[in-house]
Amino acid sequence: MYKQTYKDRLDAGNILAGLLKQNSYPDPVVLALPRGGVPLGAIVAKELNAPLDLILVRKIGLPGQQEVAAGAVVDGDPPVLVFNEDLMRRLELTEQDLADTIAEKIRQIGERRTSYYAGRKPISVKGKTAIVVDDGMATGATARAAVKGLRAREPKSIVLAVPVASKESYERLALEVDEIICPTLPEPFWSVGTHYRTFGQVSDDEVIEILKDFEG
Repeated sequence: MYKQTYKDRLDAGNILAGLLKQNSYPDPVVLALPRGGVPLGAIVAKELNAPLDLILVRKIGLPGQQEVAAGAVVDGDPPVLVFNEDLMRRLELTEQDLADTIAEKIRQIGERRTSYYAGRKPISVKGKTAIVVDDGMATGATARAAVKGLRAREPKSIVLAVPVASKESYERLALEVDEIICPTLPEPFWSVGTHYRTFGQVSDDEVIEILKDFEG
């Protein structure tokens, strides 16, 4: 692997951008997972001369057990629903049983997109190379939901790019994307943040400022 520790997200973004630039991706669109993936996604998008968008994911919790994921709703036009089908079947739940929660999550996604992008609709990825960027993967659950939702938007291919991941999440996601770029697979894996010397929170204001650079 390339390195074990990154100085910060900008360092990690430059590493990813350099690796991705070695390939010639047709019609790339970079989709960052907020908030931590946005600084990296901006660097990648600029290096590839590609547009930058967000892919917003909200967990759909079980009734009375919101911490347990029955599925996820993924940003899109329209939003895409992804369910944990085994869990839903075992608990004899239907999509209708979760209708109120789903509606609330879709509302939250709309609020976030309005906040970040003043309501701009998602960029079409149909027939294009969708490059999903985050600052790392621990369980990979969010990235997995994002990828599943993204498939429904009919990209030509999906590339997942993260600077660090657990071996388990890497192996799981590698089966669900066309290509995965991950220069660091530490063993044992403790957390994403332990592989950055500086790993502060990315604020909503930072996300908004980064996205302004890609307007027009």
